[in-house]
Amino acid sequence: MNRKKVIEKIAQIIFLVCAVIAILAVCSITVYMFWKGTSALSKVGVPELLFGTVWKPTAAEPQYGIAYIILASIVGTGLAVAAGVPIGLLTAVFLSEIADKRLSGIVSGAVELLAAIPSVIYGLIGMMILNPLMYKLEKMIFAGSKTHQFTGGANLLSAIIVLAIMILPTVISVSTSSLKAVTQSLRSASLALGATKIQTIFKVVIPAAKSGILTGIVLGIGRALGEAMAINMVAGGSVNIPLPFNSVRTLTTQIVSEMGYAEGIHRQVLFTVGLVLYIFIMIINFMLLRVRKRGTAND
Repeated sequence: MNRKKVIEKIAQIIFLVCAVIAILAVCSITVYMFWKGTSALSKVGVPELLFGTVWKPTAAEPQYGIAYIILASIVGTGLAVAAGVPIGLLTAVFLSEIADKRLSGIVSGAVELLAAIPSVIYGLIGMMILNPLMYKLEKMIFAGSKTHQFTGGANLLSAIIVLAIMILPTVISVSTSSLKAVTQSLRSASLALGATKIQTIFKVVIPAAKSGILTGIVLGIGRALGEAMAINMVAGGSVNIPLPFNSVRTLTTQIVSEMGYAEGIHRQVLFTVGLVLYIFIMIINFMLLRVRKRGTAND
């Protein structure tokens, strides 16, 4: 056996070991989350846990309803994605199709800087700058109200804005790479048929890059769903119905806020909260795979 074949064989073994480790890691996490997360379901009850709206784990008669927590995560992530994805996609179009190399380099550097900023810094800036602005807006809207509970600007709307900014680097980077990967012949053919540059971008280039763009969107959703520290600093941390000016708590902040002192059933319920979050991520990835397969079939 010559040297090249030996090297190729060793490389194949290394790749196989890495693949097996990755698969085992995913399987281990999945088994552990279901093992730890389902134990509270039989003790508390699925209807009370998933559809209850009262969270009082330390009361004389504990209640573990996480319906508002789930809703806050869904609403916050959904609105953040709805606000951030169009901005991110249009920025990616600008970088890949419109801007010259110098300007593109400057904007790309700023995007990379956004990605490098730690989550706690986003939370700190949101708490020091955004929350006071939200509090002023809150006082303007609810001036004279006797029923509204003022939160000092720490509310769902602040969390949505912070999340929308935090997902921008992921959406922009992945979308830009996908758009640049589209072959130049498609652009040339579209322009040769009389389409304008804008028509070519939105009717030819973006559809051709939709698989990569969807990947960036899903990664952005995962970032938004999984964020804890920044949201814990700007959202207020109370279990409420997710209205714009209400203080809210998401699935991730719920775990971060109480896991340090939780014990017994309370701790088991927090693992169930983690399981719910994990299931959301799996559903999102499954939907992405279905959409990508459908798009490939249509093509």
